[in-house]
Amino acid sequence: MVRDGSLARHVAATLRRLAAGFLLGSLAGLACGLLMGGAARLRLMLEPLVSALYSTPKLTLLPMLMLFFGVGEASRVFLISASCFVLLAMHTLDAVRALDPVYVQVARNYGAGSLALFRKVYFPASLPMIFTGLRLALGRGLVITVSVELVTPSQGLGSLIWLAWQAFATERLYIGVIFTAALGGLFHAGLQRLERQAIPWREQTS
Repeated sequence: MVRDGSLARHVAATLRRLAAGFLLGSLAGLACGLLMGGAARLRLMLEPLVSALYSTPKLTLLPMLMLFFGVGEASRVFLISASCFVLLAMHTLDAVRALDPVYVQVARNYGAGSLALFRKVYFPASLPMIFTGLRLALGRGLVITVSVELVTPSQGLGSLIWLAWQAFATERLYIGVIFTAALGGLFHAGLQRLERQAIPWREQTS
């Protein structure tokens, strides 16, 4: 049986890693996607790199990251950030590219500069796909977080699952898997609720 304190420490460790990686990766991905969507030259330079990172199995990067950042938290958080970054950058880019050029032209005719275009046109119009990217990024981030904890056991739900498997402690194994699935469901529901509050017009239109 997993003591409450022990389980709480594992859950807290997973949440800390996921929160740090998700926030860093999502903010960078959002900015990168908006910039690529609004600047054609920048898109030509960065889109192949983002696509290459997307198709790369993320766990294969962990040994290389450990060479640069060591075996501590930095390499784990960076890997989680990279996974979230790619998904949000691609979804934001697709959202900006799908925007009707008429809206951009109208804003420019009224004197909107580059910063105003991003704030008043690109970002609000991209919000539905941005939230889709956020849900996918958070789910992928949780998968990568638990996977990293499986590969480099320290603390976290992945570590709990791995150590339980090594000790043939099936009860702890099930607890780790169930808590991981529950976190994924809670994150998805929470982001859906936040989306309804942030873009109420989407709900009214549907």
